Amino acid sequence: MRILLIGAGGVGSAVVPIAARRDFFEQVIVCDYVPERARRAVDRVGDQRFVAVGRSVDAGDRAMVEALVRETGATHVLNAVDPRFVLPIFEAALAAGADYLDMAMSLSQPHPERPYELPGVKLGDEQFARAADWEAAGRLALVGIGVEPGLSDVFARYAADELFDEIDEIGVRDGANLVVEGYAFAPSFSIWTTIEECLNPPVVWERGRGWYTTPPFSEPETFVFPEGIGPVECVNVEHEEVVLIPRWIDAGRVTFKYGLGAEFIEVLQVLHKIGLDRTDPVRVGGVEVSPRDVVAACLPDPATLGDRMHGKTCAGTWVRGRGKDGAPREVYLYHVVDNAESMARDGAQAVVWQTAINPVVALELLAAGVWRGAGVLGPEAFPPRPFLDLLVDYASPWGVREG
Repeated sequence: MRILLIGAGGVGSAVVPIAARRDFFEQVIVCDYVPERARRAVDRVGDQRFVAVGRSVDAGDRAMVEALVRETGATHVLNAVDPRFVLPIFEAALAAGADYLDMAMSLSQPHPERPYELPGVKLGDEQFARAADWEAAGRLALVGIGVEPGLSDVFARYAADELFDEIDEIGVRDGANLVVEGYAFAPSFSIWTTIEECLNPPVVWERGRGWYTTPPFSEPETFVFPEGIGPVECVNVEHEEVVLIPRWIDAGRVTFKYGLGAEFIEVLQVLHKIGLDRTDPVRVGGVEVSPRDVVAACLPDPATLGDRMHGKTCAGTWVRGRGKDGAPREVYLYHVVDNAESMARDGAQAVVWQTAINPVVALELLAAGVWRGAGVLGPEAFPPRPFLDLLVDYASPWGVREG
């Protein structure tokens, strides 16, 4: 297995030390728009199986990416950049005859007339539209294999296979008690992606109704997270799990709720009100710039915040229904990462580390032939137990809370 890792930012740079402890691959080729970032990621591990591409690689240039896949002989392309670059990388991998993995899917477009009632173009629609082409080529696009989406979807599959006979609701719930010292406002993940997720109309799935949308930050609830994190107010946010899970798992309802907090929501609402969430360029002093890119440039790089960050982050899937014995059952399957531990282990802050470990686990299962397939498939399409067992083998345990 020869892996082309596209993107050496927070998540991409965390993939490298995680993978360096494993022996399932021949080579990992790391590239980035800024070549020095790829070089730093490779130099950190001092492992000859990792090489950096010494020139700038534009993830938005399909032809450039396709040529690089062919040049490197990559068998698998791991996309670790912002979701706006999903389609050119996805298409380049198919054209070059490589398998593909990502941690976020192609972007959505709101319904033009009724954005808070009906979905327009959903997350991943443009990728699933190409499923027949991937299947005909005998190639696999494993989409949404980070932590959320990714591990959360594996949890949903595990619950459906091993814990429940009938599922009334699957709700992905994400919360944390992370604190970043020295900043009034410092998101722990890409602000570009966070704005995209949080200000788009959230999608909900219901049996008999299908997918529908709501206004941003709808249906607030207080969810109690495990391992000392405690109660966090969570709200509906647009996320891939809601479009992935119903494709493979029979459930009455599917939601995704994110523990943002009142201050974070207020900041996002202000950015939206004054137009700083826009991606289309505006002219400033003779130069065209994207307002959202300006916001991202003004905030600290999440990958650099680990030394100032304290606390834990939790990703998990809450499931309610009837268990294998026919009795009512409610569980929360979860994965917690302590920032102090991820920094000590790999020099990566908790949120990016928790995202990065999951595609590495998936790649190892693909290399072993335990996971296999062709087409455009989500994590739900594969057996969950080998993934969860291997996650423990990576010294990153998961848990189940009843009730």
